[in-house]
Amino acid sequence: MSAGLGLPSQIRSWRRRLTPGVATVQGPTDHVVIVGAGLGGLSAALRLASTGRKVTVVEREAIPGGRAGRLSIDGYEFDTGPTVLTMPDLIADAFDCVGERMEDWLQMEPVSPLYRAFYPDGSRLDVHADTGEMSAEIERVIGSREARGYEKYVDFVGQLYKYEMKDFIDRNIDSPFDLLTPDLAKLVAIGGFRKLAPKVNEYLRDPRTQRIFSFQSMYAGLSPYDALAIYAVIAYMDSVSGVFFPKGGMHAVPAAMAAAAAKHGVEFRYNTTVSTIERKGERATAVITTDGERIAADAVILNPDLPVAYRDLLGLEPWSVKRLKYSPSCFLLLAGSNAKYSQIAHHNIHFGQQWAQVFTELIDEQRLMTDPSILVTSPTHSDPSLAPDGKHIYYVLAPTPNLRADIDWSRETNRYRDELVGELEKRGYIGFGDSIEVEHLTTPQDWADRGMEAGAPFASAHSSEQTGPFRPGNLWGENVVFVGSGTQPGVGVPMVLVSGRLAAERITGQDPNYTSRAYPR
Repeated sequence: MSAGLGLPSQIRSWRRRLTPGVATVQGPTDHVVIVGAGLGGLSAALRLASTGRKVTVVEREAIPGGRAGRLSIDGYEFDTGPTVLTMPDLIADAFDCVGERMEDWLQMEPVSPLYRAFYPDGSRLDVHADTGEMSAEIERVIGSREARGYEKYVDFVGQLYKYEMKDFIDRNIDSPFDLLTPDLAKLVAIGGFRKLAPKVNEYLRDPRTQRIFSFQSMYAGLSPYDALAIYAVIAYMDSVSGVFFPKGGMHAVPAAMAAAAAKHGVEFRYNTTVSTIERKGERATAVITTDGERIAADAVILNPDLPVAYRDLLGLEPWSVKRLKYSPSCFLLLAGSNAKYSQIAHHNIHFGQQWAQVFTELIDEQRLMTDPSILVTSPTHSDPSLAPDGKHIYYVLAPTPNLRADIDWSRETNRYRDELVGELEKRGYIGFGDSIEVEHLTTPQDWADRGMEAGAPFASAHSSEQTGPFRPGNLWGENVVFVGSGTQPGVGVPMVLVSGRLAAERITGQDPNYTSRAYPR
């Protein structure tokens, strides 16, 4: 029988999933080896360390962080992955496990405004976490009717968060039957399973507010016209709950988490690449490094992108993984510059004339945006120490199709870079290209070379057939657990942090006394 089919495993898996309670690994769990020191792996390591288990983290890079990495060039300190940080309570949860205070390890500051949105008609809108402040901003820019609609929308997304967090995000889901809770009926009643864009449009009538409160569906790999309204919970996480920035940049988060884990006994093996997982049948027995070292393990947690971990480390390609469809990718320009632009905030979204067309081009037609919407983050706006004195960092992100598209990035990279710089200059970044002192480009092919399936840093899309219990599970065989955006609950820094707790729970079992700081009160 083909290893990819794994029919006996599939049968056993579903039998286990239909058993009451959360499924856990089988056999001893004294020594857990975690492959990859990304945010999910670090979250799991802290939780496992708190139980007294021996934990070894094997990381191919010289530093922790995974996608939340760091690139140092001529005094510029670039974050190479996510730049928008929401729900810091989930980071605090991980520190809580080992009796540490996040505040002793990280200096976290709120970003204000959360975003500054620029529109093609020349108007701009600052997004604030405080409902009253945001309502006043909308009334000033658009009008009172839109402000009242926004207030009702906040009530809606607040309900979404209340009904989703404990039952559908922060718990392991083994079967569709696990979704049958009283909160499911409440989600249905408030329209959580309708399409996102029409639901947003019930409250917000102006295209400017519709865009700023629905663009987050891109994080889930979907157009707001295709995403379910339950993904408006992402808008709650940043546009209502708030956006934060750690001193030292986003990489300060994994650096602090790794340091705290090491303090509590976790062993880190940096500059060490795992080539395969040694296993007997469906039980992992060790990880094997490219140097031929064998590190014995009672249980293994895999932090690499889930499809890559299955294929390259386990030698498998189950149907649940093979069938996946992936989110769009992105083109990233990191620029160290001598120019300062006074009109911008920390996070800036520049919308083009077109909106629905953007998603049609990226997702349906698999081609580059002809009228792009662009995210520009300037971390030195909040932390000037990330660049030499008087210099600035610009993180410019443009969504693109993933590698399933017929785009040759060996030919397109320089042309698209110049096109992107030209767009920025047309949108107010005068002399942007000439002001760049150092730069670094990341294309979909580069994301793939770093181990992301289909060159998609946002992993598999959260379509209805790839969400909740229909997303690849985080448990395989007797003692292999997955963590990260490719498994449950999904994409984004908050979700990845939660995935670490869920992975640890597959090994330790549920803690009946656990309560997240992030739970609605």
